Amino acid sequence: MTFRLRLALLAALAVAATVAIASGVIYVVMRSDLRHNVDQQLQQRWAEIHQNPEQINSLFRPRFGQPFTLPRSGPSTTGNYLQLVQADGQTELAQGEKEKVPVDQTTLAVAAGRHGPYLSNNTVGSKPSRIFTVYLGTNERTGLGVALQIVRPTDDVTHTLSKLRLILLLVVAGGLAVGAGGGWLVSRAALLPVRRLTRAAERITDTGDPSERVPVSGRDELSRLGTAFNTMLGALEGSLETQRRFVADASHELRTPLTSLQTNIEVLRQGDRLPPADRERLLADLQRESHEMRALIAGLLELARGEDPQLERERVQLDELVEDSVERARSLYPKVDWRLDVTPTVVDGYRERLQRAVWNLLENAGKWSGEGKPVEVRLAAGELRVRDYGPGIAAGDLPHVFDRFYRSPAARSMPGSGLGLSIVREVAEAHGGTAVAEAAPGGGALLRLRLNGGPSEAAADNGTPPRS
Repeated sequence: MTFRLRLALLAALAVAATVAIASGVIYVVMRSDLRHNVDQQLQQRWAEIHQNPEQINSLFRPRFGQPFTLPRSGPSTTGNYLQLVQADGQTELAQGEKEKVPVDQTTLAVAAGRHGPYLSNNTVGSKPSRIFTVYLGTNERTGLGVALQIVRPTDDVTHTLSKLRLILLLVVAGGLAVGAGGGWLVSRAALLPVRRLTRAAERITDTGDPSERVPVSGRDELSRLGTAFNTMLGALEGSLETQRRFVADASHELRTPLTSLQTNIEVLRQGDRLPPADRERLLADLQRESHEMRALIAGLLELARGEDPQLERERVQLDELVEDSVERARSLYPKVDWRLDVTPTVVDGYRERLQRAVWNLLENAGKWSGEGKPVEVRLAAGELRVRDYGPGIAAGDLPHVFDRFYRSPAARSMPGSGLGLSIVREVAEAHGGTAVAEAAPGGGALLRLRLNGGPSEAAADNGTPPRS
């Protein structure tokens, strides 16, 4: 069953239920009103008899059991008629009446004076009737009590209620039909944006092209759904474009070292024809190129991993991590004067990724610093600043230093993959921070890694000074 059909059925059932409840209330009210009118007629008839002493006397003057004469307001088929009931069960109909009125124990109790007046429903002859039974008095001849039964046929009421039931049933059926038709039309119009989304999703599935957009108008929930769908398509398109660009750039960057490796290997296959010096130079080149290849692949994997859901955040003592990285840099770049100034700092993040970002900053500074020149590493207030005194960053290169595979003209003659600083930016954004590069006053470059970190509890409690 389609969603549109379910909506139409639900609308039809809702309308039908509403109409049915309203019809039921109308029927109950009308039935109660009609029966109340009948009861009023019976009681009014009793009031006429009770207020006319001549009628009452005429009931007891004849010998009980003989016909008696009583003025009537109309024919018994539509009006009301009377029956006397003595406490011993004897009955007497008014003159001209033929159908006996049923008598039960309650009626005899009224005749004996042990029960008050009451209204009841019964069948007189073949007609449904309403009966009002009331104590009339004592028969002077027999000394027994007598009850008066005033009968009002209710076949007209039954007929009216039957017609009303039929009309209300037709109204409920019409409401069901109108509700179904209205629900179908409303669901068709309301689900039009959903059908557009479905068709767009199916076309994107068939073509693999997420550039398509769904037309959106209005501000209702379905319009918001269409806007969200277009936003998702935009994000998907951007992600696919980034992926394609990443693959293309990676292929381009990998092609150069692979070509160099292949060339050197082919030269080495010449064996004994190579002089020993050339052979050693080729082996050194192969070793260097393999290291660059490994670094490039590691950088690609780092960027491709991004927000790995399997990685768990932890509290990282960032100052200790920076100290360890500086010690490693001192071993790799012994001719650089590494100057360290750190404040105990704790961040909530991924230890391995933070370590990779810090190392990339230090490696970049060590690579560009000359012999004997200092590199200042300072950690304070959740910000890591790495300042070198190398050639600095050209103004035209500043906007691109964090782009993937970007290498300035001056850097193309140096080893590297162009991924180090882009990884720094990826790590910063993964931790809700920023990475900034700028030209340092007096020459050199200043790179800042800003994270959401603060002083550690131990430093705050003990007043631990910065370490250098």
